[in-house]
Amino acid sequence: MRTRVLTPPPALPLRRLLTVSRPALWINTVGTLVTGVWLTGRLYTLDPGVLALLLYLTLPFNLLIYGLNDLSDREEDARSSRKGGWQGARLTVAEGGPLLTMTLALNLPALVGLAVLLPPAASLLLAVSAVLFAAYSLPPLRLKGRPFLDGLSNVAYALPLALPALALGTPVPWWPLLALMAYSVGKHAFDAAQDIPADREAGTRTVATVLGVRGTARYALTWFAVAGALLLPVSVLTALALWLTCGGMALALLRDPTPERAARLYPLSIVTPWIVGAVAGVGLVYLLARGLWTGL
Repeated sequence: MRTRVLTPPPALPLRRLLTVSRPALWINTVGTLVTGVWLTGRLYTLDPGVLALLLYLTLPFNLLIYGLNDLSDREEDARSSRKGGWQGARLTVAEGGPLLTMTLALNLPALVGLAVLLPPAASLLLAVSAVLFAAYSLPPLRLKGRPFLDGLSNVAYALPLALPALALGTPVPWWPLLALMAYSVGKHAFDAAQDIPADREAGTRTVATVLGVRGTARYALTWFAVAGALLLPVSVLTALALWLTCGGMALALLRDPTPERAARLYPLSIVTPWIVGAVAGVGLVYLLARGLWTGL
């Protein structure tokens, strides 16, 4: 009688893990945390908890966000022409098990370790963000397939902005936090417009499939307008940058409301966090260096 030896699936190479984690989008996690540090009135910090957060919000956290998403969206991604490169991985069936294993192995111990380093409020907020991202992709909730909840769950992108304040014991930057939440909801809707054909073919209902391209552009524009208004008490220049870039691309989609136009505008959507973040960041660093900013 032969004995079958069960061998674990091979681990994915680091290069593949990086592709899945979409380094071009790390600005949405790492950049948000750094901005949160500046909003506390500090140019930098050597706090162990914040430094550990900075490391965690690179590969591990983005693997949680996009790895689980790509695992759940294999059917839709197979129909999407933009997947398979820098805009997102197109996973094979054989990669599913190893990717899930690596995602859990990188995230669960890190979250436990951060719970030791961080104050309870910061640990809880980080856990809420992680749970929202997991719930977006995974059953039974799979919020991606629940119109409007899909976009609202993307407020998880904004939560790292408050982590430095909670970790360092300073006031939470409510205006920037609420503005980033509104921006995240609008950006999710805008980015989903290009996937309407693939999502409809796969039977996935999203805010974009319900509203159509034109309605989605209007919906995103509304959230971008709200985000800019919420920034006005903190930085008029940042609010204007957001309205010009994000509002501009939403208006461009309104003029030609097709998935193809949304796909052509998507690279601009990718760089909007860099543009708006640069305007906000340069202004904050200047004020910090001059001693003119001590936090909200």
